[in-house]
Amino acid sequence: MGVKGLGYVVVETTDAAKWDSYLTKVVGAMPNGQGEDGAVLYRLDDRAARFRIVKSDVDRFSVAGWEVEDQSAFEELTKKLSDAGCALTAGDAQSRGVAALACGKDPAGNLFEIFHGAKDASESFVSPAGVSKFVTGDLGMGHVVYGTLAFDETHEFYRDVMGFGDTDLPEIEVGPPGTPTMGVAFMHAKTGRHHSVAAIQMPEPPTGCVHIMVEAAERADVDAAYERMAAEGVAVSATLGQHTNDEVISFYMKTPAGFDLEFGWDGLVLDPASWKPTAHTTPSKWGHEWTWQKEMAEAAAKAEAEGAQS
Repeated sequence: MGVKGLGYVVVETTDAAKWDSYLTKVVGAMPNGQGEDGAVLYRLDDRAARFRIVKSDVDRFSVAGWEVEDQSAFEELTKKLSDAGCALTAGDAQSRGVAALACGKDPAGNLFEIFHGAKDASESFVSPAGVSKFVTGDLGMGHVVYGTLAFDETHEFYRDVMGFGDTDLPEIEVGPPGTPTMGVAFMHAKTGRHHSVAAIQMPEPPTGCVHIMVEAAERADVDAAYERMAAEGVAVSATLGQHTNDEVISFYMKTPAGFDLEFGWDGLVLDPASWKPTAHTTPSKWGHEWTWQKEMAEAAAKAEAEGAQS
């Protein structure tokens, strides 16, 4: 049975107004009032909530909500988790707007929830920023990427216990040539989005995750979001580009909590029954110049120019 996809995310914030502006004006999410748990809700589709923004004294990604098909799948996964030694607590399903809810932690300490039976909104989705549509449904709302030094344990947990399949298992060099490589595990849920969760072999970021991703239905949506990002003064993290492994055309930008949000289009959907794990060697076919890469290149060019003048 297994996980269908990423159902929702919970984000803690010290400034709900910043998140409201970011999600509505830049991402294009639709506000949907407040949930019974006190979270401010935002929609990407017919679901009552894909983003749950909760008031806190910190700014960070807090929880990934993983959706399963029905009560039978929920009971099967909770038993598998318990048998594997993962301590679960019963969540308040009503306040989350779902039929059943259980809460736990992965080996890296990341909070997660599993659920089924999420409520739909009573009104049709209309993006306040004019996004044509977000690609969600059975594929889920997108993906989440974690950083952890407990890389092997975390990879094994999502694969062997949560039931995700290995999609792409590269080792990526980050930084100047010759720097150490980091393992990455891109994993797919049962409905086939190229990856719904990924783990990178690196220290856990204080922001709670490395990035999350949402996918729009048209290429024009990506270009328009890139312009909205600039117009609203949101910092770009990586320029427009196309990834090698999931083929998505996207860019990355900072969220008010400091982690990145990837806004993309045309991501690969695979057949979990026949997919053989890959190990890509080049992260992007084109583009995706990261801010830190640009800063390094500019510093190198400046040092070369100064050396030539001396």
